Amino acid sequence: MANIHYFTFTIAILALASSVAYASDPGPLQDFCVALDESKAGFVSGNFCKDPLLVTANDFFYSGLRNAGNTSNPLGSLVSPAFVAELPGLNTFGISIVRIDFAPNGLNAPHSHPRAAEVLTCLEGTLYAGFISTNPQHRLFAKILHEGDVFVFPRGLIHFQLNLGKTKARAMAALGSQNPGIITIANTIFGSNPPVPTEVLTKAFQVDKWVIDHIQKQFQPENIYNEL
Repeated sequence: MANIHYFTFTIAILALASSVAYASDPGPLQDFCVALDESKAGFVSGNFCKDPLLVTANDFFYSGLRNAGNTSNPLGSLVSPAFVAELPGLNTFGISIVRIDFAPNGLNAPHSHPRAAEVLTCLEGTLYAGFISTNPQHRLFAKILHEGDVFVFPRGLIHFQLNLGKTKARAMAALGSQNPGIITIANTIFGSNPPVPTEVLTKAFQVDKWVIDHIQKQFQPENIYNEL
C-alpha cells in the first residue's frame, strides 16, 4: 500500500511540475494589470502594474494594425505586432496578435516563438504555411491556405508562410503569450553578434568556408532587413 501511495504522490508531483513547465504567461490575480514602464526599477519577468485608478480605455486599445505594412524589403513581408509593448492592457493575459502583410511571392521567413503557440488565419490571397517537427524526424507539416483558412503552429517549432500568389496577401495570427519572442533562423545563425565562428558553421552545414563567408555578409547590419 505504501508503494501505491508513493507512486500516486510521485505522479501528482510530476503532473504539477509539468503544468508549471508548460505554462506560458502567468495568470492574472485581479481584473487586469495594465503594463507600466518601470525600466528604472530593475528587471522583472513581465511588467509592473499600472495603478488601477489611473487605467483608461486607451490602455486596452491599439489602432496600429489598421494599415498594411510596408513590404518593400528583401523578403517581401512585414509583421506588425500588438504585443504588450504596443498594447499594455495585454499584460498577464497570455495573448497577443500580429498582422502579416505579403507582397507577391513574399515570405515570412522560417522562425520560431519560444514562448507561444500560434494560430494563423489567412485573410487575403493564398499562402503556403508550414512547420517542422523536432529531431530526429524533421517532418514538414504544410498546407495551402485560402481566405478564411486557419493553421496552427505549435510552440517553439520552426514555421513559415509564403505568398503563392501574384497579388498581395494578408494574415492575422494570435499567439499564446503577451511577449512570444521570435527567433528568425537565418538572422540568428548568420547574423549573430559576435558572429558564430566559421569553423562551427562549415562543419554544421557541411559546406566550404567561402559559402559561409558569403552568407554571413548578407546578414551584416548594413545588409539585413530587420524583422520583428
